[in-house]
Amino acid sequence: MFHWRAEILPGVSAAFTDSGAGNLALHVGDDAGAVQRRREQLEAAAGIEPRSLRFMNQVHGTTVAVMDRGSGTPEADAMVSRSQPLAVMVADCIPLLLAGTSADGHVLAAVHAGRPGVANGVIPSAVDTMRSLGAADIRAWLGPSICGRCYEVPPALRDEVAAAVPATWSTTSWGTPALDLPAGARSQLENAGVGVEYAGPCTLETASLYSYRRDSGTGRFAGLVWCHD
Repeated sequence: MFHWRAEILPGVSAAFTDSGAGNLALHVGDDAGAVQRRREQLEAAAGIEPRSLRFMNQVHGTTVAVMDRGSGTPEADAMVSRSQPLAVMVADCIPLLLAGTSADGHVLAAVHAGRPGVANGVIPSAVDTMRSLGAADIRAWLGPSICGRCYEVPPALRDEVAAAVPATWSTTSWGTPALDLPAGARSQLENAGVGVEYAGPCTLETASLYSYRRDSGTGRFAGLVWCHD
C-alpha cells in the first residue's frame, strides 16, 4: 500500500502510496464507492481518524487553501493546516509534502506541483502561507514524479517554463526537449530556504506507481501528511 512512509518529525508522519492502495481519485472514471472505500482503508492503515483525510479538487492552479476541522473539499492545488491530515493525488506530477513547527504546534502542507503549478509558483505560495501561520524550520518531501530524463515536451514549452524556472530545462535520455519538474521544485524550495529531506523515483520508470504518460487511463496515487500522538 505504501511506496514510502516515515515519521518525518516527532508526532508527524508522511507517506506516498503505490498502486497496491488502488486508485484514490474520483475524477478518473472509477466507481465513487470503491474510491471511498480505498480512502477509508488508507486512513486505517495510516492510523488516521476515519473520514478526516482532506483531499483537493486539483485544477493545476496556484490557490492555497488553509484547512481546519470544518473545512470541506477545496478547489486548490495546495493545502495548509495545523490539525487536518492532508492528501495530494498524482500520476506524474510532484506530490510535495511540507512540515514545519510554530509556537502553536506543527504546520503541514500538501502541494500538487505539476508543470503549470511549478511554473506559476504554487510551491513558494504554499511556503509563504505556512510562514504566515508562524511556521519555521520548514522541510520538504518530494514524492515520486516523472523525471527530467522522461518528461518530453515541445521545444517552445520547454523554453516557456524554463524562462520562469530555469532549473526545469532538461533533455530526455533519447535527446529531445524535456522538463525536469523535480529540479525546478528543488530550486524553488532552496530559494525559499526550505531543505529537501526526500525525493522519490520516476513514476514512468517505476511499474508499481501510476503514470499518466505510461497509461493515460491510469489511476492516481497519493502523498499524505498527518499529525499523530
